[in-house]
Amino acid sequence: MQDHDHHDHDHASSRWLPLALILTLGFAAVEALAGWWSGSLALFGDAGHMVTDALALGIAALAARLALHPASNRHSFGLPRVESLAALANSMLMLALVATLLWQAVMRLSDPRTISGETVTVVALIGLGINLLVAWLLTRGETDLNTRAALLHVLGDILGSIAALASGLVIQYTGWLAIDPLLTMLICGLILASTLNLLRRVVHTLLEGVPEGLSLPEVGHAMATVADVRSVHDLHIWSLDSHHPALSAHLVISDAGRWPTILTDLRELLATRFSIEHVTLQPELTPDKPLVFYPNEAGRHSRIPANSR
Repeated sequence: MQDHDHHDHDHASSRWLPLALILTLGFAAVEALAGWWSGSLALFGDAGHMVTDALALGIAALAARLALHPASNRHSFGLPRVESLAALANSMLMLALVATLLWQAVMRLSDPRTISGETVTVVALIGLGINLLVAWLLTRGETDLNTRAALLHVLGDILGSIAALASGLVIQYTGWLAIDPLLTMLICGLILASTLNLLRRVVHTLLEGVPEGLSLPEVGHAMATVADVRSVHDLHIWSLDSHHPALSAHLVISDAGRWPTILTDLRELLATRFSIEHVTLQPELTPDKPLVFYPNEAGRHSRIPANSR
């Protein structure tokens, strides 16, 4: 019954995500058209920032659906890495957008163009209102991790809309055209920061690095404290996707007859303490290597294996 209630809460907290995505993408298109018509790079940049965040959320939603596909003879893990591949493509696209906007901003600084300050102000104000509405929708009810991540993206969009609004107001009341490319550079900085952070996590996942928040030595030492586990070696921890870590290890045990109990205890430890449920463990009665890693006996030295991930 508790599991059912938990899923109901998750569904309730995430039900606004599709509407948030539609509003964000829809207005990003309007903002891009307005930026082209008014000649404002700041509106283009803010539209790009909104598209970046919407794509990131859309990728997560798409990956969650694809992850439901069962494993096959060709893809024995299923398709969880689609999320990383799509995020990598998204990151490359956004880096190209940032480079284009920065180049255009530099050109505009040396050769200012006429910009409709009134149009920029009105569109940016509407965009700010939509972003505030989306933020309000995402804070209704209980929030899960996906919703909190979406809210952080929307807060970044709010900052971008404020920058575009400031550009329109300054141009409208002072006629200072340089403010538009200057604030475009600020918006590019916002896009670049979020894109590089996403790219770093994607590359780490594709290189099968230890997931963030997990320490390989800490996990190894915890496993070695389980009764009848003498030591742990060849320990590897990696990610199938951003939400599903996996682990494999060899364990030297003192009593082969207790292996089913040891396996149960280890799986429970890894699931409850480290949230690792995809586990592959191989028992051994004697060490295959001269070095012993993560020993259980007091006073023995531990060492991280060189081939661990």
